[in-house]
Amino acid sequence: MSEQRLQKIISAAGLASRRAAEGMLSAGRVTVNGVPVALGQSADAEKDDIRLDGVPVKPIRSHTYIMLNKPRGYVTTLSDEKGRRTVAELVKGAGVRLYPVGRLDLNTEGLLIMTDDGELANCLMHPSHEVDKVYRAEVSGAEPKRAAAQLGALRELEGRAIAPARVSVTESGGARFTLEITIHEGRNRQVRKMCAAAGLKVHRLVRVAEGPLTLGALPSGKWRALTAAELASLRGAV
Repeated sequence: MSEQRLQKIISAAGLASRRAAEGMLSAGRVTVNGVPVALGQSADAEKDDIRLDGVPVKPIRSHTYIMLNKPRGYVTTLSDEKGRRTVAELVKGAGVRLYPVGRLDLNTEGLLIMTDDGELANCLMHPSHEVDKVYRAEVSGAEPKRAAAQLGALRELEGRAIAPARVSVTESGGARFTLEITIHEGRNRQVRKMCAAAGLKVHRLVRVAEGPLTLGALPSGKWRALTAAELASLRGAV
């Protein structure tokens, strides 16, 4: 393996985005063969002893990253003791064992990232990184603007503080209307519980975006590999 910039090596090892890796180098947290290095230096990940905070930085095998449009009626696990259909059944064609990044409940649809890269998955799921998750909720039970205002004003759920959501009305007319709800904590069934707290009935809930990724026209039940640009932007988001 030829020499590469150290920030690229650290990022490829799944430890940080390149921007964050640059900060680590500037802070003197990286050594090569026992010698502290600075931003701009290069090394060979196969031959040199590269360490971050004293911990070896190891090259990783190629990982797989996909986006699945999860349909209603599938659980976000690899197996289910109740015999329900799982998202693992939908991504068998990927050829490797992939794990869901976070969860969508049984009746929630939409964008689900799946990967075998544990480091990136943990970063995406950790609330400290504040990765936005955008949902479209078809609801009823209140006047649209009032419902949006109530959801946006929620600061507590089941006795626990929550970060404010961004909420807007995207479609209205008749008893049912559609809200776009953006959160970044992703607690268990959070959007459904928020709607219940606001007196709303949820008829359909779809996650349409996570971080820089958007569901687009991907059909329900289908998956596709992330592009290099999407993966880079996803890493940059955390």
